[in-house]
Amino acid sequence: MSTRIVVDPITRIEGHLRVEADIENGKIKDAYSSGTMVRLLEEILKGRDPRDAWAFVGRVCGVCTSTHSLNSVRTVEDALDIIIPPNAELVRNIMHCALYMHDHVVHFYHLHAMDWVDVVDALKADPQKTSELAQSISNWPKSSPGYFRDVQSRIRKFVESGQLGIFANGYWGHPAYKLPSEVNLIGLAHYLEALEWQKEMVKVHAVFGGKNPHPNYLVGGMACAIGIDDVSGLNAERLALVGKILQDGKTFIEQVYIPDLMAVASFYKDWGAIGGGLGNYMVYGDLPTNGIRDKSSYKFPGGVIMNKDISKVMDVDLRKEDEIQEFISHSWYEYKEGKDKGLHPYKGESKIKYTGPKPPFENLDTTKDYSYLKTPRWKGNAMEVGPLARVLVGYARGREDFKAVVDKALTDLNVPVTALFSTLGRTAARGLEAKLAATWVQDFYQQLLTNIKNGDTRMADSSKFDPKTWPRTAMGVGHSEAPRGALAHWINIEDEKIANYQLVVPTTWNASPRDNKGQMSAYEAALIDTPVAREDQPLEIIRTIHSFDPCMACAVHLYDEEGKNIARVSVVGD
Repeated sequence: MSTRIVVDPITRIEGHLRVEADIENGKIKDAYSSGTMVRLLEEILKGRDPRDAWAFVGRVCGVCTSTHSLNSVRTVEDALDIIIPPNAELVRNIMHCALYMHDHVVHFYHLHAMDWVDVVDALKADPQKTSELAQSISNWPKSSPGYFRDVQSRIRKFVESGQLGIFANGYWGHPAYKLPSEVNLIGLAHYLEALEWQKEMVKVHAVFGGKNPHPNYLVGGMACAIGIDDVSGLNAERLALVGKILQDGKTFIEQVYIPDLMAVASFYKDWGAIGGGLGNYMVYGDLPTNGIRDKSSYKFPGGVIMNKDISKVMDVDLRKEDEIQEFISHSWYEYKEGKDKGLHPYKGESKIKYTGPKPPFENLDTTKDYSYLKTPRWKGNAMEVGPLARVLVGYARGREDFKAVVDKALTDLNVPVTALFSTLGRTAARGLEAKLAATWVQDFYQQLLTNIKNGDTRMADSSKFDPKTWPRTAMGVGHSEAPRGALAHWINIEDEKIANYQLVVPTTWNASPRDNKGQMSAYEAALIDTPVAREDQPLEIIRTIHSFDPCMACAVHLYDEEGKNIARVSVVGD
């Protein structure tokens, strides 16, 4: 006999993701991932000026803020054959690295750490021992016994009042928690510190893009004019502020995030064999240093790894119709040519056809349609995208910067490279690439300063701002590596307007339902054989799904007709 567990919603960042898992003999036998809200920004964009698309798609989500806007301007620039100035490329890279630094820290502490750290158990810690441990793994100055004692006192007030506030609804005391009390206290203290730190990092976007979230972008470059002595422009004072924020961010990542990550991982090595899933990884590539067309210049190299074979990396072509396709075999959509037809995004359709039960429902009928997410495939294969994919491809490509951080982590933890193919590996990879981004951004920043000192203040190419210079029809694809994985937009332009626009986003790759061949996507596959100690407290399910850092806003957006939010964990026997 198996038991069906329903976790809805499963995300901490925002909801709209439902997971159903069948438990048998204490392990997950089968799993289903359902996006329960629909996006349809593609339909809103039709008939609009392509140069305005960035402002619409940027509102897909405020978490990975700027990523969709960056992708959109690249898409239009590709369609219209626009080459942006070096300064614009550097500013975009700086903003993107700042996003990585911010997003990964926030994910680790505020969205994922509580899957590993027992907040209530931290109250048992000895502040003196906690201080000694903290100082043994990092030079971070906030590590005195008094500091950790104060943190304990603050949290104790919450616990004793019965109102845990931001720590409510946790599965505290669950047997899957393994950290010593002192490590729990360190994690808790840095959770609170990261709340303050992250407010500074977003100022980088405000300087270059005018605001955060949703900073401004521009087809042809960037809208921030350089003027060293201009109070209203990108002047010396603002550039110096950016430099300080980036350096402070690098220090926090190296002295807080990475030591905490390694400390936590050292107690959860068994999770280096859980949650591996598909074993297929895909990266489009990003952070160009010689123009977006020169893929060899990318800091994040692109490629595909199949079946965990890191001895071979294949290339990806986003324009080939037989490489990237979206299926709707188990999705609440319909295609003109039928449910089993796969469409390349240039020919993509977004017509809803909901056939499921009216919420709230006990169980999904997973033999039929069960998600608002389409199902993307690369050459017919399900793929995992995200930090683990990027780290593996960089490592497999022989990049020395990737090999250095990966080999050090494996050595420090005394685990084999195969431990990367797991829930723990996915979590560790996010930290490793945050460290890489914090290093790379220093070079981008210095290059920008050097260009300005040498008299190059160009920030945009205006030669094709006038639509009269455009061809009557044009097609383009823009790609990037969002914090959560490979992201691409495709556009069809006709008579100066958007005729079709399609987004295939990271969480669609990872969280989508089965395809027409019955193949699972990354979330579903990663849950198979995951142990579950308590069916009424499915911490292990949440731990693996959160290791992907779900962001359902990219994938889906719709409330039920009464505007109700359904949040529950239920257990149903069959």
